[in-house]
Amino acid sequence: MSRAPLEGIRVLDFTRAMAGPFCTMLLGDLGADVIKVEPPEGDESRHWMPPDIGGVSAYFISVNRNKRSIAIDLKKPGALDIIEKLVRVSDVVVENFRPGTAEKLGIGYERLSKINPRIIYCSISGFGQNGPYRDKPGYDLIALAMSGLMDITGEPGRPPVKFGVPIADITTGIMAAVSILAALYHRDRSGEGQYIDISLLDTQILILSHQALSYLTTGRNPERLGSAHPSIAPYQALATRDGYIVVAVGNDKLWQIFARAIGREDLLKDPRFSTNPDRVRNRDLLIGELERTFREKTTGEWLGILERAGIPAAPVNRVGDALRDPQVLHRGMVIDMDHPIIGRFKSLGTPLKMSLTPGRISRPPPLLGEHGFEILREVGYSDGEIISMLERGVINMDPRALRATRAF
Repeated sequence: MSRAPLEGIRVLDFTRAMAGPFCTMLLGDLGADVIKVEPPEGDESRHWMPPDIGGVSAYFISVNRNKRSIAIDLKKPGALDIIEKLVRVSDVVVENFRPGTAEKLGIGYERLSKINPRIIYCSISGFGQNGPYRDKPGYDLIALAMSGLMDITGEPGRPPVKFGVPIADITTGIMAAVSILAALYHRDRSGEGQYIDISLLDTQILILSHQALSYLTTGRNPERLGSAHPSIAPYQALATRDGYIVVAVGNDKLWQIFARAIGREDLLKDPRFSTNPDRVRNRDLLIGELERTFREKTTGEWLGILERAGIPAAPVNRVGDALRDPQVLHRGMVIDMDHPIIGRFKSLGTPLKMSLTPGRISRPPPLLGEHGFEILREVGYSDGEIISMLERGVINMDPRALRATRAF
C-alpha cells in the first residue's frame, strides 16, 4: 500500500463539537497522526445523544475517526509539561476556543511557536481573532443567520430555515484543512511555521458566492426560492404522485427536450417560456404548469422518462435511501468499522479518492483518553509516571479503555 500523503505529520487537536473535528478528521483521513487532546470530561459532543454506539454519541463518532485521544486537565500541575513535549514533536496545532482562551490555558500560538518555531497553528472561531465581534460567541446557527445564508434558505413567504447539518461548521472545517495543507506546503519550501485564523462568518460570506455578487451587482437582496435557482428555470424540486423529484434544465436546448419528454410541447409555443430569462421571469406560472403534470406519475416513472431523454434529474432521497444507493455503496461511502471495545458499527467512508495517495480510515473514533498511555510513552513518560498522573487527575481515561491498557 502506498504512503498516505500526510504520513509523518502529527496534529495536536484541541478542538471539539464540529468545525474543528471535521478539519482534523480530514487531516487524519490523509494520514496525519491526529492526537485529540480532550478535557477530563471529554469533547462535549460525546454527550450529545441519543443516538449512541456503545455509549459514544453518533455525533462524536461522525467526525472523530483516525484520531488518538488523550484527556488532560490543562489547569493541573504538570499538564503543560505534557503539551510542551507533544508540541516539540508535532507539526500542526488546531484549536477552536473563543479568542483569548488558548492563551489563558497556556497553549496559545506565541507560547507554542517559541517551543517549536516550525509549528503551524490554526485557530477556528466564530468571528476571527480581531474585529468588533472578536469576543462574541460563535456557533453554526449564528454564522448562518449573520451571513445572510439563512435569509435565502427556505420557501417564499415562509420563515428562514437552517441547513439540515451544521453546514457553517463543516465548510469552515474544510477551509481550515485547506489552509493547513497550504501552510505545510509553504513550510516544506521555507522551513517557516505560521498562524492561521479561520472564522465561521468569513467562510459563510464566501459561501454566499453568486448570491452575494447578485446583490453587489444590482443592490437588491436575493429572495428565498425554496429549492429553485435564482437564475435558471426549471431547476428545482417538483412533487410527483408519491414523492419529489429534482430537475435541472440548464439551457434552452434541454428545455425543448424536457418539454417534449414530459408531453408538454404546448409550453414550447408559449412566448413566456421561450428562453431561460423568460422562464425565470415567469417562474410561478411555469412551475404551476409543471406541478400539475408531474403529479400524474410516480417519481420512478418520471425518472425513467427523463433519464431516457438525457435530462438531469434525481429523486429527493430520504437519508436512508441515500445511504443504500448503489452508487454510494460502490464508492465505499458507507463502511463497516471495528472498535476493539465498542464493537462493529457502520460509518461513513472518505471522499478523498486519489490514484496514488487516497484517503483511508485506519482508526475508529477513540474512547475518552483511550490512547493516553500510548501517547505519553511516546514522549518519554514511564508507566509509573502515567499512573501517578491518572491518580492526581492530570489525565483521565474511559474505564473501558483503562481496563484494556496493558499496564493493568
